[in-house]
Amino acid sequence: MTIDQYNFNGKKAIVRVDFNVPLDENGNITDDTRIRGALPTLKKILADGGSLIIMSHMGKPKGKVNPKMSLSQIKDAVAKALGTEVEFAEDCAKAADKAAALKPGQVLLLENLRFHPEEEGKPVGIDKEDPAYDAAKKEMKERQKEFAKTLASYADVYVNDAFGTAHRRHASTAVIADYFDADHKMLGYLMEKEVKAVDNILKDIKRPFTAIMGGSKVSTKIGIIENLMDKVDNLILCGGMTYTFAAAQGGKVGKSICETDKFDLALDIIKKAKEKGVNLVLGVDCVAADDFSNDANTMVVSCKEIPDEWEGLDAGPETRKIFADAIKDAKTILWNGPAGVFEFDNFTAGSRAIADAVVEATEKGAFSLVGGGDSVACINKFGLADKVSYVSTGGGALLEAIEGKVLPGIAAIRGDK
Repeated sequence: MTIDQYNFNGKKAIVRVDFNVPLDENGNITDDTRIRGALPTLKKILADGGSLIIMSHMGKPKGKVNPKMSLSQIKDAVAKALGTEVEFAEDCAKAADKAAALKPGQVLLLENLRFHPEEEGKPVGIDKEDPAYDAAKKEMKERQKEFAKTLASYADVYVNDAFGTAHRRHASTAVIADYFDADHKMLGYLMEKEVKAVDNILKDIKRPFTAIMGGSKVSTKIGIIENLMDKVDNLILCGGMTYTFAAAQGGKVGKSICETDKFDLALDIIKKAKEKGVNLVLGVDCVAADDFSNDANTMVVSCKEIPDEWEGLDAGPETRKIFADAIKDAKTILWNGPAGVFEFDNFTAGSRAIADAVVEATEKGAFSLVGGGDSVACINKFGLADKVSYVSTGGGALLEAIEGKVLPGIAAIRGDK
């Protein structure tokens, strides 16, 4: 069942959203992107004449009530965004009466799901090495089912619109779906878009396909790199990873970030790319600095000839040209991770060159997906988010999907294995 096919008239819908929005010290929302992203789904339910129960997590309260992570702080912002009053249930596990009293067009926001340890389904206060851990885990799984059953009992239909948590088998993201049949559970509009974007990257590839992987460590991206190696034509590895590859090939990288225990892995990636005919694109020069600071002294040097007390903080001018050439004629583009310390204004040029090339390719008809926290922050900093095909809301979920893993939150709706 898709959300467009379903008529919510007279029905109660419980919707899992990702309203884990950033708050300042006074509890004011500093970025409402996630709330705005869920509006099409929430408004469709209300427009049909349904009533709405919204559930989300906020932060990591670890199964305990923490007022600083209470969703009561965002109730008024949600009401304003929806253009209607919003009721609040102070305990998401004891909201049956408030849910039952909802009339068509009315909205109920549940308190933070993670105030209950059952949401995440992990035993609390017991070590994995403890002999009693397995029994505690089994007991918690049963409690998780009961918690999910309680949430499910509030509504006629379940909608998951929280892609950012789709890689977790939590009570509200996956287990709850077991209590609804196939005609009464569905993905929300935001989730549908995310799934389609990932499918475009992994299943509906237009060539050439260029993937740009940035970030500080090879180790955190190895699963994605290996999965992409069978799919891409060009693979750009940038950011802090640059210096592990340079050092693995005998280069001097000064005090740049470098995983010395991953040299074999780096050399293996170079070898595999050759064997598979993938154009592996690595940085040749960099902007090195004598301090990790925006105001540091800088010089452009080869990535393999960085002086001892200096560190590479951005891609150099020659590297930027090489990256742009591998991007601008692509028909499918995935960008995950910046090319340098873009948070410092003096070290944004590498990431900006990538962003501009991605935009240029998109204008020529390429499908471009930007995802992963830093890439999203990067494209937003440059004001170019509306110039690419899709900006993903999911960090970990997107990365696991690209690795080829089945996401529990999507599988629970679609029946994927």
